[in-house]
Amino acid sequence: MNEASPERAKFTRMDEGTADDWKIIGKAYYDFADGLVDRVLTHMRLLEGDFGGFICDRLTHSLQTATRAHNDGKDEEYVVCCLLHDIGDTLGTYAHGAVAAAIMKPFASEANLWMMENHTDFQGYYYYEFMDLDKNRREVHKDSPHYEHTLEFIDKYDMPAFDPDYPTMTLEEFEPMMRRVMTRDMKTRDLLQK
Repeated sequence: MNEASPERAKFTRMDEGTADDWKIIGKAYYDFADGLVDRVLTHMRLLEGDFGGFICDRLTHSLQTATRAHNDGKDEEYVVCCLLHDIGDTLGTYAHGAVAAAIMKPFASEANLWMMENHTDFQGYYYYEFMDLDKNRREVHKDSPHYEHTLEFIDKYDMPAFDPDYPTMTLEEFEPMMRRVMTRDMKTRDLLQK
C-alpha cells in the first residue's frame, strides 16, 4: 500500500487545488507507480494453487503460455501480455481479459490489448459447445484487424498451455522482462521533481 506521505495537499475539493498541491500529489502518484510490477507479481502469485478444475493451476498455465511465446521468439511486450492474460481471473471473473488489458494499457500495442481483452471469445471455440454456448463466438470479431493476431495467440500459446510436463519458465525469470515492458516515459515525472 502507498505509505503515508509526509506532505499532503491542502484542498478539500479538486477545484481548489494549487500548483503546489498537485506537485505533491504527482510525486506521490509516481512513487506509487514505481511499485506496479511488484504488485502485479504479488497478484500473479495468487493464481498458484487455483486449478479451477484444470490439470494445471492458473499460474502454471500463465507461465506456460508466456514460455511458449518466448520460446517461439515473440517480443517481450507480447510475452508479458501472454503472461498476464489471465491475471484478471480472480478479480474480474466475468471479464478477466478486460482486467488484463487494463493493466497493460499503458505499455502494450493496440493489437496486444485487443488480443488480451477478447481472447475468451476465441478460446471458447474449444469448449463453449460443452457449456451450451456458441463455439463460433469468435466469428463476431472476424472483421477486426486483430482477429488473426488473437487466433494465433490462442492456437499456439494459450490453448495448448495445460501440460504439467512442459518445461516452463518461472515467474522470477519473467520479472526482468516485466520491468522493461511495464515502464512509461518519465518526462512527466522529471517535470514534477523540478
